[in-house]
Amino acid sequence: MNGRLPDLRARRADLRGRRPDPDRRLLIRARRRLTVQVAGAISVVLALVGVLVYCAMVHSQSGAAGRDLAAAAQRAPIAQPPPCVWLYELRPDGTVQSSPGAPAALPVRTALDQAAAGGEPEVAQVEVAGHDYLIRTQRRDGTTVQAAMDLRYQAAERNRLLSTLVGAEIAGLLAALLVGQVVSRRAIAPLGEALARQRRFAADVSHELRTPLTRLNTRAQLLARRLRGGTDPILLIDEVDQLVTGSRQLGEVVEDLLQSAQFNQLRRPFGPVDLAVLAAELAVAENARAEARGVSIEVRCEGPGDHIVRGVESALRRVISALLDNALGHTSVGGHIWVTLSNDPETVRLTVQDDGVGLDPGDTERLFTRFVGGGFGLGLALVREVVDGHNGTITADGRPGAGATFTVHLPADLSRTPLDRPPPVPAREPERRL
Repeated sequence: MNGRLPDLRARRADLRGRRPDPDRRLLIRARRRLTVQVAGAISVVLALVGVLVYCAMVHSQSGAAGRDLAAAAQRAPIAQPPPCVWLYELRPDGTVQSSPGAPAALPVRTALDQAAAGGEPEVAQVEVAGHDYLIRTQRRDGTTVQAAMDLRYQAAERNRLLSTLVGAEIAGLLAALLVGQVVSRRAIAPLGEALARQRRFAADVSHELRTPLTRLNTRAQLLARRLRGGTDPILLIDEVDQLVTGSRQLGEVVEDLLQSAQFNQLRRPFGPVDLAVLAAELAVAENARAEARGVSIEVRCEGPGDHIVRGVESALRRVISALLDNALGHTSVGGHIWVTLSNDPETVRLTVQDDGVGLDPGDTERLFTRFVGGGFGLGLALVREVVDGHNGTITADGRPGAGATFTVHLPADLSRTPLDRPPPVPAREPERRL
């Protein structure tokens, strides 16, 4: 347990200074790109609607102006023209009579002269003295008249509409950005979840396989060393059996991980599992590694009765294996690890205790937190997931310099009567103390 507290502080500092991982940057770029695309599409639609509205208004103004001007030129009296329209009449003596208040820059005399000479009615838009006018010149009742309409008011209406459309486009763009953000988050969420599950599976595999592979490698090295030392192979049959058992358990771990990746929870049927037998088996399996580290492991069963729970044997084996691995990794040479099993009528309690440097009580919950990409605390996080899947609880306790204790509570198997329960299997007592 040496280094548990410094490792935790170093991991916190690393997490604070860590840049976003490549997958997260990919998701951020994809979300931004999708947001821009959605916002751009909505903005283009709004712009097209605005252009159509503006063109429709211009066409409507042009048509209305032409009709009003034609009506004024045909029927309106010179003295009382319609609003924004002035009339000019060419008299036989060559003078021009105009409506009250008519612009002095008008009429367009050339158009009057052409109409007086028998020309066809003419409509034209002219600019005079800085103002735009729409004029119509024609013959009426033997005289020549010219109707002029000031277009400044129509231009003002178009400018107001244009300002409104621009404001609506800006507001629509902002709204489109918000909508694009929401849409992109919802669209990218499944991809982010898939990448997170991929990273989680990779982390789970790397961690879950590390302990059994280390265990097998250590035992294989010891076996090879003894064979080279001339030990009779017959005396090493138990060691070979342990290698076979370890490889089988490694296959079970891989199978559990694959099922977890597919279903994200335990799907295998629960059955009776004797935690005392599992603890004894794992203590024997870890014996070689413990001897290499100068650490002793002791399994103790307290209280009457058995220690059988309902669950998935391979998953519960991983729980005990992870707790032993955590204790071995943080116990110094000459240290001790105690695996204790006890029960009450409804609960089986498994305790893994060591006498290492201990841990800070304020960090007990952090030990069960999954650190993405870090590895520290990942094994205990997986332990909690399995225990939770078995409707159990796990707690950690300790003090600096006083070791650490991890306690697992699991519901006892109440479906079995005393006659159905097998006699307790005595734990193998290998030489584990150095």
